[in-house]
Amino acid sequence: MHTGLTVGEFSRVTHLSIKTLRHYHEVGLLAPADVDRGTGHRYYSLEQVPTAQVILRLRDLDMPVADVKAVLAAPDVSTRNELISAHLARLEDRLVQAQSAVESLRELLARPDDALSVEYRTVREQPAIGIREVVDRRDVVSWWQGALGELHGFVTAQRLRRTGPIGGLFASELYQDERGEAMVFVPVDADAHLVGRIDSLLVPGAELAIAVHRGSLNSIDLTFGDLGVYAARHEIGVDGPLREYYLRSPLDGSDEDDLVTEVGWPIFRSNG
Repeated sequence: MHTGLTVGEFSRVTHLSIKTLRHYHEVGLLAPADVDRGTGHRYYSLEQVPTAQVILRLRDLDMPVADVKAVLAAPDVSTRNELISAHLARLEDRLVQAQSAVESLRELLARPDDALSVEYRTVREQPAIGIREVVDRRDVVSWWQGALGELHGFVTAQRLRRTGPIGGLFASELYQDERGEAMVFVPVDADAHLVGRIDSLLVPGAELAIAVHRGSLNSIDLTFGDLGVYAARHEIGVDGPLREYYLRSPLDGSDEDDLVTEVGWPIFRSNG
């Protein structure tokens, strides 16, 4: 004779469906206390109810099964809390990303159709120091933040004088193939004692269509999109890296809403 709760009774007590309990048994997350060898019926003990309730809450927080197993197997409270805290931190990061995406979508829906103002500019070759690497598209923002801060610290430490705004060049392959060359540069008026990944560069000249992006860089793709459409509509776009100039950047202590970035699209201009 079996004691404890049948799978149906345990399901009602814990609010875990029979299908879910079967799955948790198969993956080794919550095994029945006893299984009848003749009938295959599963029975759960009353002591398993709190465990099932913990599992329910962790899974409601989208914790992967493997991580739930680690929490249940934690040797002490401290280790268990560390695992849960790490997952909560990941959820908070996802929430921030979701909020950013919502704000970006609202901004997109609220944008006027005639918001773009474009100027043409000839940019000459320019000596600079910078950081240039091939990066994955998904990593470009974190790479950019690190490179920007590194260059700013280097220029400040060596007391170099900037001869123009900090800028960035981003190869077409970065967007087309999700991996390509990115460069962040600072024009300076003197030779520097180079260290680490900072190098001397000659920023190439170009003919550019320029538009100004104001506010968070999370939505800078909208300005580039408008600029690309403008170049295509006027049949002046050419291949080449996209360019940014950070007129008011996070390094200036500006809030995101106060950032000012010039974005440049390579174009063809006749001399006529």
